[in-house]
Amino acid sequence: MKIKTREDIKIMKEGGEILAKILRRLSQEAKPGITTNHLEKLARELVLSYGVEPSFLGFDNYPAALCTSVNEEIVHGVPSERILNNGDILKLDMGVYHNGFHTDSAVTVIVGDNKDPKKTELLRVTREVLEIGIAQARAGNTTGDIGAAIQEFVRKNGFEVIHDLVGHGIGEELHEWPQVPNFGKRGEGDKLETGMVIAIEPMVVTGNKRTKIGEDGFSYITADKGLAAHFEHTVAVTEKGPYILTN
Repeated sequence: MKIKTREDIKIMKEGGEILAKILRRLSQEAKPGITTNHLEKLARELVLSYGVEPSFLGFDNYPAALCTSVNEEIVHGVPSERILNNGDILKLDMGVYHNGFHTDSAVTVIVGDNKDPKKTELLRVTREVLEIGIAQARAGNTTGDIGAAIQEFVRKNGFEVIHDLVGHGIGEELHEWPQVPNFGKRGEGDKLETGMVIAIEPMVVTGNKRTKIGEDGFSYITADKGLAAHFEHTVAVTEKGPYILTN
């Protein structure tokens, strides 16, 4: 585990705020009739305009700056000429590298007009459970406390969490220790310490938790074609409690 100084966290907060602005702009651009490649092009333009670097481009051979995962795609969807349709559930996941440190964040939006209450509820639960997980990111707690809180809330609301994909430590490297699952038992897992920075990212699905690799070779999709939502923040563990860096 790599403990960050206050100065490190300050730098990560700067990068995280830039990332939040980029994701907000991309969310506004996500409309019926555009392609996911259009969003990738915009993401690269925004990265250049803010003077940061894309964290995902080239990471484990990933070919883009942005992940665009649609409907049953959970994460890591590669932007393409796929056209977004009204009612699509679009996950936008991105990281930036700023002054030596990465930050990572994700949002889910419904493209165009949504008349499906199940989709609305899926996004509500996933967004709320991220806050529930973040509240557990306190010194002395464990990664199991985070995972258990997330899993309990999701199941109570009639959905399921993905087990094959987890959150992670982050800093000078995009993926650092510890792993931060969205399931687990309270008191188990790695103990959280002041100065740790972690990416908490619940991935919630309408069906079961089984996954498979998509046709692009990078995306994870639900094996039963159930819909998926994904929200993520980079969070520092501080003396005063959890501190969200990607607001």
